[in-house]
Amino acid sequence: MPNYDDFKRKAKDALDSFADASVDAYKTAEEKTRVLARKTKLRAGIVNDKATVRRLSVDLGSRYYKKYKDDEASEFRQICEEITCAYDRIAAKEEEIAELKKNASTKTTEAPAPIPEPEPEPVSEPVSEPEANKDTTEE
Repeated sequence: MPNYDDFKRKAKDALDSFADASVDAYKTAEEKTRVLARKTKLRAGIVNDKATVRRLSVDLGSRYYKKYKDDEASEFRQICEEITCAYDRIAAKEEEIAELKKNASTKTTEAPAPIPEPEPEPVSEPVSEPEANKDTTEE
């Protein structure tokens, strides 16, 4: 029976060792998962805070523009003028779009005329180097 008891003890030791290793692996995986989840949550918070900063910066700039766009003494006068010009271009483009929509809705629903294909240019023989220079010098 010493053989069986020896085998039983070695098997128990091996299983205990395997169980300890499994527990250690589980704890390591759990900790890594916890850290990864926390890092992901922090990164999401950073993205949200950056979006808030962008939104508030745009709001601040918009309020500043509205308040000081006509102030001649403002150090940001040039930028305000550029913004005003951009607003004017936007308005003109929106007006053109509205006009195009208006014209499109008043026309009949006929199919547009096909666009004619351009005629291919005839292929000429390549001009040799001396002839090319000769043409430019005679003019």
